[in-house]
Parts: sequence; C-alpha cells; structure tokens
Amino acid sequence: MKIQRFLSFLATSVGAGLAAALIILLFSSSFNGRQDLEIIEAPAVPVNNQTGPFSYADAVARAAPSVVNIYTSKITTERVTPLFSDPFLQRFFGDSLTQTRKKQENSLGSGVIVDKKGYVLTNHHVIEGATQIRVVLASGQTMRADIIGVDKETDLAVLKILDPNQNLPAISFARSRHLRVGDVVLAIGNPFGVGQTVTQGIISATGRSQLGINTFENFIQTDAAINPGNSGGALINANGDIIGISTAIFSKTGGSHGIGFAIPADLARGVMQQLVETGHVVRGWLGIAGQDITPQLAEAYALQEDKGVLISGILENGPADRAGLQPGDIITRIDSNELTSAFEILNVVATKKPGTQVKIYGRRGSSPIELTARIQERPANPGLR
Repeated sequence: MKIQRFLSFLATSVGAGLAAALIILLFSSSFNGRQDLEIIEAPAVPVNNQTGPFSYADAVARAAPSVVNIYTSKITTERVTPLFSDPFLQRFFGDSLTQTRKKQENSLGSGVIVDKKGYVLTNHHVIEGATQIRVVLASGQTMRADIIGVDKETDLAVLKILDPNQNLPAISFARSRHLRVGDVVLAIGNPFGVGQTVTQGIISATGRSQLGINTFENFIQTDAAINPGNSGGALINANGDIIGISTAIFSKTGGSHGIGFAIPADLARGVMQQLVETGHVVRGWLGIAGQDITPQLAEAYALQEDKGVLISGILENGPADRAGLQPGDIITRIDSNELTSAFEILNVVATKKPGTQVKIYGRRGSSPIELTARIQERPANPGLR
C-alpha cells in the first residue's frame, strides 16, 4: 500500500515537473521572439550519380595528345663591344667603329593540333621572328613546322607540321559561346619547359576586353594556373574539348596569380580558317577615331547624349568620310548594335565583310543623323578604327 502511494506521488511530481518545464520553455521562446530553425536537408544522392566528376583523367587523356610543345630559334644581331656605342666616339667616327655579331636565341611555348593533316594553332608571340620551329608531340616525337599565317591583332598563328604521312591526333572544338562562369576548365601546356602539364580551375569571367593585350579582345578569364610556356596551349572543358587558347597572365612577378586569359575557341577557329584559306585575316574598317562618352564628358561639352561614341577624327576619303560623318558627331548605333564605347565600334565593324553597307545612327548637335557607309577592308596598319 505504501509502495503504491509512493509511486503515485512520484508520478504526480514528475508530471508536474515536466508540465512546468514545458510552460517555462514556451514562455521563454515567446518572450525572446525566437523561432525554431528550419534546416533544409540535402537529398541523399549516391556518389556515382553526382554531376561533377571526381577525376578529369578521361578529359585529359582525350585532349593531351593534341597539345604540343613548340621550340623556336631566331637569329638576332648584337654589338660586340659597348665601347663602340659611346656617344663621344660616334660623334667623330659615326657607325664605322660599330661591330656586330649574330646570335641565336631560343624560346618555347605550346600549341594545339587542330587537324589530322598537321595544322597547329598557337599564339603569334610564340613564333614571332622565328627562323626555325620544332614541334614536339606528347609522345616525344619531334617534327619541323612552317608558318602558314599569323594574325597579330588577335595574337594567333597557324603552323603546318612537315610530315604529311602522319595521322595526327586533332582536338575537338567546343562552342565557347556556351561557356558559363563557374565551369570547370583545364589548361594543358609546357610551363617553363618542364614538359606537358595540366592545371585545373574554373572560368572566372567571359568577354574580358580593353586589357591592352591585343587589338581584338574577348578573353576567357580563368584561375587555372597559366605560366610562361603555356602560351598557345589548350584550355579545355571537363569533356576534353578545347574552349580557348591560353594567351596571357596578369602578374607583377612573371608567375601565375590565378588570373589568366585565353582566346575563345570560336574566335580562334574563325581566324584559323581564314589563315589556312588565304594566309591573312580580312576585317571590316570604317576609318574613324572615337572617344567614349562619359557623363563627365557630356557635361563638359554640353552634349545632347550621355552615351555613344564621340567622333574625334575621320580619315579623308575613307568609308566614314564618304558616308558624310564629321568630327564632333556622336554615333549611338550601327545597324542594330547599340554602342557604348569606341572598342565596340572596332569589334562590330571588324565582323563586317568589305563592301557591306551599314546604317549609322547618332546625333549632330541637336539633330539626329542616319547615314549609310560601305565598309572597306581593314589595312595592315590602320591607325584609325
């Protein structure tokens, strides 16, 4: 009997204690304004069903045979004795005392086989001035190559391996316009001449321009390590397709700081096809010099527009001059392309074939203008856009 009373008392006490604790807890939560956390649990996904691969070995195995090392030699002239360049002696003897000698310089870079017949895409600065070019395949085989054509304005060049009997491993091209920031990329090249090397990163940005590297710029930016010797090598996606040609790095020391630039595959392919077919690249040209309109410039000169390009110079008898454009005019649109910078004019016009007519829209003072210009072929040293 006593045991039953004790158990009843214990049960009553415990129940009362739990009820009191619950009331205190609810009161405390309500008083502090706190709510229960709503944790979102990620769904359980088997490892082998995840979209991102844990190894890029298959992509590298597919692309690496197409990436080659390029070794170049060129002959330079140098003075033998610094004494002969002394201004005092040159004042009396001129260049008659000058003695020179020939010197061979060697450099290295990378390239990509883009055709089974032996065409190789690389950077112009890799082979610039070269008198002899050797291409070393991933297998270690060494072959000679000739220059088919170069395009300094995009820093691209096409070589041809001098061995027609080879069925060489050509890389496959991806459409660079489908790239997204955050996509995984791999850079394959020959940094510092150590041999073929693969580095991995992501696409940091697309459409980088006005960096002062090339005339025509539309770079892919990546944090995949790109070092001296990588120039001309392949930037590939996770499937092993080429998406760009590694070209430059942003560095104060010469080493990789995680900011590298590559020429998009779409741009490189277009240049390459023209170089193979004709030996040079044909681009449109308008013959103007322009200045970007900023709010400050618009305010300073009381311009009617605060966007567009202010024409600062026009080549006499050039396409723009014949169309009736004048210095001081403001161009806001070419055909359907809205313009915010002089760099955009350069790119828009360059894509037009010589002989193509374009509509130019803008303002002259307070009056709107609409003119028609016939594009000409861009000269080798245009000076103007």
